[in-house]
Amino acid sequence: MTAVSALEQFEFHQTLESTAGIAIVFFSSKECMSCRYWDNVLDQFCKQHSDVSIFKIDAGLDQALTEEFDVFHLPSLFLYHNGKYHSALQSEANVSALEVSINQALESPAEEMP
Repeated sequence: MTAVSALEQFEFHQTLESTAGIAIVFFSSKECMSCRYWDNVLDQFCKQHSDVSIFKIDAGLDQALTEEFDVFHLPSLFLYHNGKYHSALQSEANVSALEVSINQALESPAEEMP
C-alpha cells in the first residue's frame, strides 16, 4: 500500500481482519487542523513504509465507529497487527516518532479491542 485509504464502517471490520502486517486506523475530520497535519505525516510515512496499511475514518461521518473506539479527541490513531486490534497509538506528529510508537506498542502485549 502506498497511500492512506478511506474506510467506512460497513467495510471496516472485514477489511482490518483481512489486512496482513501492520495497519493504522486514523480517525480524523475535515475541520480538524491537527488532522490535516497528520495527513501529511501519514503520507510521508507511507512513502517510507509501503508495507504498512493506513486507513482513514471520517469521525463526523462514521459516528458508530467513532463511538465504538471511544474517540473523544482528534486525531486518534489505533494499531492493528495481522488483522487483530493491538492498541491505541500515542505519538508526536512526525514520521520518526510514529515509527518509535509503533515499535514500542508491538513490544507490548495486544490489548482488548475497545
